[in-house]
Amino acid sequence: MVRPSLAFAVVLLSVPATAAAHITLVYPPPRISEQKVGPCGTATSVRGSNVTVLEPGATIEVRWTEPINHPSHYRISFDLDGQDFTVPADFRDLSQTENVLVDDIADANGGSYTQMVTLPATPCETCTLQLIQMMYDKPPYGDGNDIYFQCADIALRTGGGPGPDGGGNPGTGSDAGVDPGGDADSISGGCAAGRSDSGTLAFVLALGAAGCYRRRRARA
Repeated sequence: MVRPSLAFAVVLLSVPATAAAHITLVYPPPRISEQKVGPCGTATSVRGSNVTVLEPGATIEVRWTEPINHPSHYRISFDLDGQDFTVPADFRDLSQTENVLVDDIADANGGSYTQMVTLPATPCETCTLQLIQMMYDKPPYGDGNDIYFQCADIALRTGGGPGPDGGGNPGTGSDAGVDPGGDADSISGGCAAGRSDSGTLAFVLALGAAGCYRRRRARA
């Protein structure tokens, strides 16, 4: 007969691992996890309730990770209505400037990235920050497999967060400037599966259950 604690551990440890994404916005939090179709991940992507509220003209630290490495560069753009992002014309097209805050951010062979950006000084309620990864290893260009897209929903409001001279960076805290309207989706949908923290959590819970079972047997 299988002990209850062992059965519980087997069930927990059988939880499937979360698939690793190609890029993962950390701050501001992403609208959705999908990232294959521009401008914001899917053809049906719409603005959600997880809105990061910041001061017009704020300087923030955009943070993201690259769980699956590709030779590439990154670009950060910002649009007041979220409708006017452009798509590079080629792998190394750096000629576009409309709504682009920083282009040609170097790839560092995976890991974590940060980039300081200054947002427009114009208040807006439907503005959007876009991060793209332009990959070089998927020719020919233009077949829909060259760019990954992620967007963050932003509102620029007076009093929404520290401005450029406000004595702080709204992007340094885990909850800084985030409207409590919802949580960002967990990131999934990459081309390779990686073990997530769910495995560690399941193992800890299983050990705890086994300990409780042994204590009950000892008291019996």
